[in-house]
Amino acid sequence: MTLPIRPDLRGLEPYGAPQLDVTARLNVNENPYAPPDAVVDAIASAVRKAAEGLNRYPDRDFLGLRQDLARYLAVESHVDFLEPRNIWAANGSNEVMLHLHQAFGGPGRTVLSFAPTYSMYPEYARDTLTEYLTVPRRDDFTLDLDAAVAAIREHAPSMVIVASPNNPTGTALPLAQVRDLAEAAAAVPDGCVVVIDEAYAEFRRVGTQSAASLIPEYPHLAVSRTMSKAFGLAGGRLGYLVAHEPLIDVLRLVRLPYHLSAVTQATARAALAHHLELQAQVDEIRAERDETVAWLRAQGYTVADTDANFALFGPFEDRERVFEGLLARGVLIRVTGPEGWLRVSIGTPQEMALFRSALLEVTA
Repeated sequence: MTLPIRPDLRGLEPYGAPQLDVTARLNVNENPYAPPDAVVDAIASAVRKAAEGLNRYPDRDFLGLRQDLARYLAVESHVDFLEPRNIWAANGSNEVMLHLHQAFGGPGRTVLSFAPTYSMYPEYARDTLTEYLTVPRRDDFTLDLDAAVAAIREHAPSMVIVASPNNPTGTALPLAQVRDLAEAAAAVPDGCVVVIDEAYAEFRRVGTQSAASLIPEYPHLAVSRTMSKAFGLAGGRLGYLVAHEPLIDVLRLVRLPYHLSAVTQATARAALAHHLELQAQVDEIRAERDETVAWLRAQGYTVADTDANFALFGPFEDRERVFEGLLARGVLIRVTGPEGWLRVSIGTPQEMALFRSALLEVTA
């Protein structure tokens, strides 16, 4: 029997990085530190309480969680204007992005981004029948602002997405450039939403500001975040978005009913109440990142400046051979980005020591 699969999906493979049982899993930018026992106990207690009411549907608008997220951002990004109505949340920032595409994309519409960047962006566009266009970044992976503004004027996209810090390069976007993009998008006749994807924002270097601080000025600006990385909650699946209330209200139209389970809400709220304990190792990860970048450069590699918890390095004549050689030594990294480059997530000091010794062996 032939299945009536959409023509544009024929022959494709589902997205997914390898999940292998190795000594150092450094390929998907996870926080290498498990939640402390006290936080595990708090989450378990909150989930147990939620389980007592699992015969009922969860809070459809999750107002308590949105309030907690607003309080957290007020501290983390120094933005004190937020209220629950300015926050949206979903099962990971992937679902937040899908909601955005469902609301603002679709047939006959275009989303614009800047390559190289997160490999899921074209898949959100594909899944919502939205045209996906990219503008190349500069050789140092920073944004070519003139080209970006020109592309917005030429293509009149309904949405512009910029990751900051960018994945896979780690490149952060200065606030002045966020302003320029928002100004250019404001001139699109039918409207254009600018989305700044800050999945790795908590790892940014001191002085790098969040685009969330600009939201009061731009009703078409949205900033997405996640609890997967700095919170070490990748298995909890909670992403969120900050924007003006009218933009949030549009996302409510396309979300599935009760899309955030009571267990997810309880887990996220318990984690937010203990964010200081969960994020205690963020400074350590930053320091390990900077040491890794310095070491790689000392070995002669080019390394992109990074504000995230990973480093893109190269070039290699045969990056697949290097990847396989590292894997044979128990180190799993990622083949991604421009041809010849590799990306390594920042792990514990022990994992990074294994990475360094393995790389020296493979490239000897």
